[in-house]
Order: sequence, then structure tokens, then C-alpha cells
Amino acid sequence: MALLSSEKILKLVPSLFETDINNSADVFRKLEKILIFDEGFIYFLNPDSLQLKYTYKKHSNYEIDKTFKLNSNLKHFAFSKEGKIFDASSEFIEAVELQGSRQKSYILSKISIKSTVFGIILLSKREDGFYSNADLDVLNAVSSVFSYILKDMELSNVFKLQLKALKDGILEKNQAYKTIKEQNERILEADKVKNEFLANISHELRTPLNSILGFSDILSAQLYGNLNSKQEEYINDIKVSATHLLGMINEVLDMSKIEANAMKIVKSSFWISRAVNEACNILMPLAQKKNIVLNKDMPVDFEVFADYQKIQQILYNLISNAIKYSPENNNVDISISANDETFKIAIHDNGIGIDKKYHGKIFAKFVQLDSAYTKKESSTGLGLTITKELVELHEGKISLVSEVNNGSTFIVEIPF
Repeated sequence: MALLSSEKILKLVPSLFETDINNSADVFRKLEKILIFDEGFIYFLNPDSLQLKYTYKKHSNYEIDKTFKLNSNLKHFAFSKEGKIFDASSEFIEAVELQGSRQKSYILSKISIKSTVFGIILLSKREDGFYSNADLDVLNAVSSVFSYILKDMELSNVFKLQLKALKDGILEKNQAYKTIKEQNERILEADKVKNEFLANISHELRTPLNSILGFSDILSAQLYGNLNSKQEEYINDIKVSATHLLGMINEVLDMSKIEANAMKIVKSSFWISRAVNEACNILMPLAQKKNIVLNKDMPVDFEVFADYQKIQQILYNLISNAIKYSPENNNVDISISANDETFKIAIHDNGIGIDKKYHGKIFAKFVQLDSAYTKKESSTGLGLTITKELVELHEGKISLVSEVNNGSTFIVEIPF
């Protein structure tokens, strides 16, 4: 049975994303705060089997990384629905070699991200009939959060397993889409928990970072006393790091909103120079750290009717990318122009450039090209994906002109 009420669980869910989750013991400690269980198991999906990855209260019979064959009926049992409650007589218990355990009640939930299932969480108790449908709803909701944590813990391995699973036909694309459709009603409550969590985490993370940036600006202005050169350097480093971290947090949250179809635009009239100048001011510490000059070419200022925040974010994403992948002591050119039907934003850098074979992939999620610069720069790989979505929300288009070692120009055109 669940330890806490649904309301208390909602308040506890943000703590599941704290930075102290580094291993399986941390995962199970978090689960113990929400559900009661004697033993816990996390399995990852192989093409035709399950692989035991993590256990709780280890026993000599529980061999980590051992694989267990699954027939088609057991695959259907484990992955076709949104979780299960069952007892020790189930064929599944025999398949994963737990029949010698003294456990009598079991509860199972899938580990998945969107339509991609990559494992299960299995909990057990020694009492008969211990778990209820309410416990299953709680475990399903929590599994949706832990899916991202587990993905981050073993990201490369999970993706390799999924690639092999897809190649071998276990997760047929058509069947996956059908399964998503069937599950929509069942996961509605889990989505609600996730959305409330994102709203909560947005406030919890952004607020302190904005304070860090604000106080850094005050210190930089030397309103309360002069700073020596070393102190100025350190404060600028704080501003650069906080700006970068805030951008990464915003990217993850924005991508979640886009995937949930919750990203909306609110249009108003504003002068384009305002959005350009504010984006440049925010990114000035990043540019100064690499001694990069931001050149603005805007022959005529003009008024646009669009979502101000989204246009500013498009500018921020493209300019920060240009700074990030440009060599030191260089320029980034920002050109703004308009005709009778559209206005155009062009951001040009003199950096590493992008091979033409990657032009079709660069706007996909998590794509990061391998180069000397990308190895030095941290990124979520979501910035250009989000930028493309924001442009398309305005019924506009984004394109790329680039060659290797000859810089890149990203061009955005949005209708008036």
C-alpha cells in the first residue's frame, strides 16, 4: 500500500530529481518513501529477454546482469498494459526465477519514455493480496519520473538495447503507435502528475538561478564597493555559468511542453530591436568570455506582431549557439531585415561549420555533432529542436547555410 496520500506524493515527486540519485540504492530509497515493499527489481529489455540491472535487498540468487528469456505471452503480460498486480503463481515469476522467494504479492510497472519501453520495475511483499489498484496508479506515476532518471544513469546502454530491439522487430512501429493510443486514457493521471511536477521544478530551479544572475549583476556594477580584477573575473564566471545552466533547464522544460502540446503562443506588437537588444545583453557575458563581438545589422527598425518571449528565445538560442561554436577573438553577425510579407533573422558565425550531410539531422532532438568544439561545450542537444518548433508555431521556417570550416548561417523567416 502507498505510504502517502496522492497530494503528498505530488509534493514529494520533485525530490526524485535531486542530484543525489546516482545509483540503484538511491532509486530504491526514493521508492521506499512512496510505496511499501520487501524486495525490488529493475529489469532492462533485450530483444527477446529481460536483463536484471538493479535489485533491492540483494540475495545470492539475484545475479546482476543475468538475462531471462521471455516468450510472446510473457512479453504481452509485461509490456502490453500500464502495469500489473499479481501473485507468486504467475508464469512471469517462474520466468525471472523468483519462484523460490517467500514473496506473495507483486506489482509491476513499465519504464518508458514516450512510446519507447526499455524495462520494468517489479516490487514485492510477503503478505497475500497486499497491493491495490491505487498502489498501481502511484507506481505508474512514479515510473514515468524514474524512466528519465534511469535513462540518464545508463543512457548509451539503453539506446543500444533499444536499437537492437527495434532491428529485431520486438517493438514494431505500428504496434507501438497502437499501444500509445490504447494507453492514452490509462496514463492521463500520470501525465497530470508529470505536468504538475514540471511546473513545480520550473519554479524551484529558475528562481534561485535568477537570483544568482541578479546579484551577480549588482556585484558587477560595483554599487556596494569596488572589486579587484580577480573578483571581477570570478563574478563574470558565475554569470556565464548561471546563464548557461538556466538555458539548459529552460530547454528541457520547453521540450517537455512541446511534447505535451502545451506550448502556446501569445502574440502582441513590439519593435524587433527590443527583442534583439535584450537577447544580446543576456548573452554578453558569454561573448566577452571568448572575446567575441556581436555585430548587429538592422538598417531599419520595424514593428512585428508575434510572441515576444518566443522570438527572444529564438534569438537567444541561435546567438548562444553561434558564440558557443565560434573560436575565440571572433565575430557573430546578427542581421535583421523585412519585406512586405515576412521578417528575417540571420545569425552568422565564423566557426567550425556543419557538413552538408548533417543539415537534415541538425534540428532533431539530442543531435550533437562530433568536433573539437562540441567536446568542449556542454549542451542538451535540444536548442535547435526547440527553435524550429517555436518558428513553426509562428508559421515560419528555419534554414541553414553552412560548410565545414567555413562558418554557419541560420536563417529564420516569419510572416508578419
